[in-house]
Amino acid sequence: MANVNVAFIGVGGIAAEHLKHINQNEHAKIVAVCDISADRVKQVGEQYGAKSYTDVDEMLGNEIIDALFVCVPPFAHGEIEEKAAQRGIHLLVEKPLGLEMGKVLAKQKAIEAAGIICGSGYCLRYLDTVKKAKDYLQDKQIAMIRGHYITSFVQTPWYREMDKSGGQIVEQSTHTLDLIRYLAGDVDTVYANMALQVMEDIPSIDIPDVTSVNLKLASGAIGHLASSFTQADHYSGIEILGRDFRLLLENTTLHIIEKERTTTFKSKVDFYKEQDDAFIEAVRLNRRDLLLAPYEEAVKTLAATLAANTSSETGQAIQMSQFTPH
Repeated sequence: MANVNVAFIGVGGIAAEHLKHINQNEHAKIVAVCDISADRVKQVGEQYGAKSYTDVDEMLGNEIIDALFVCVPPFAHGEIEEKAAQRGIHLLVEKPLGLEMGKVLAKQKAIEAAGIICGSGYCLRYLDTVKKAKDYLQDKQIAMIRGHYITSFVQTPWYREMDKSGGQIVEQSTHTLDLIRYLAGDVDTVYANMALQVMEDIPSIDIPDVTSVNLKLASGAIGHLASSFTQADHYSGIEILGRDFRLLLENTTLHIIEKERTTTFKSKVDFYKEQDDAFIEAVRLNRRDLLLAPYEEAVKTLAATLAANTSSETGQAIQMSQFTPH
C-alpha cells in the first residue's frame, strides 16, 4: 500500500495529537473525521481538509478508509471496532479499550477474526529511553518494581464518574501499569486499596483520589503502583530493582544505577509521533511486528486495572487467571 487513507472517530482530547502527526506523515492522508459535536468536527474537518461526520455508520459507509483512529471515551466504544473490523479497516484504539472485560474480549475476537492490524494507545512503549531500559533488562532478574502516577484533577466531566471512566487507575495511571507489564512481564495477582479522601467537594465525583495497588508478577517479582490526582503538578515513572542495579524512569528520562556508575539517558523523541508513524508503516507494509502495543497487549493491561477496581470493591486479592479466563 503506497498511501494510507485515515479516518478518526472522536476529535477531542488525545485525537489532536494523532491528527497533528498523521497530517505530517507523507504516507498518510486524513480523509474523514467523526464526532458527536457538529461544531467541533466541522472545525477539525476544515483544518485538515477532511470530510466531517457526526454519524459513524455514515462515515464508514461513504468513505474509502484504510485505517481508523478510535479516540472516544471509555464508555463510548459501542460497536465501533466490530464495524470497522468487518470492513477490513485497520485500527488504532486509544486506551482504555472499554470498561467491561466481556465486551472487550468480544472485540478482540472480532479483530482477530478479521485479520486486521490493530494497535492501542500505550504510547510510552515507543520512548527511546524505554527501549534502552528493555534492552538493559533482557538478561536481568527483576526483584521489585515500583510505579507512580501523581497528577492534578482532570476537568473533563465524564472523568469523575466511575461508570464512565473507570477511575484514575483505568483512565490515566494505566500508562504506568502498562510500562510495568512491558518491562517486567505479565501480572499474576492484584490487590488494591482506593479511597476518595480529600477531593469530595468536586461536583458529581465518585472515583477515588488515592489508589494503592500491590502486584505479584508471573516472574515472581513484586510490584506496587501509587496513583493520585490530589496534586497541582505532575510526575510519573517507575523504578525497577534487581541485584546490584536499579532503573529509574522519571517521566521520560532514564537513570541506570549500578554499583560503580550511574548512567542517564534523556529522551530525544516525540513518543506520540513514533507511535503514529509506526502504525502507518505497519498498515502500509503489512508489518504487525512494528507495533509495540498491539490490541491484545492493551487487553491485558486493561484487565489488570479492572482487577484493581474489583479488588478494592471486594477487599480480596484477584488472580488474573480467574479474572480473564481463556
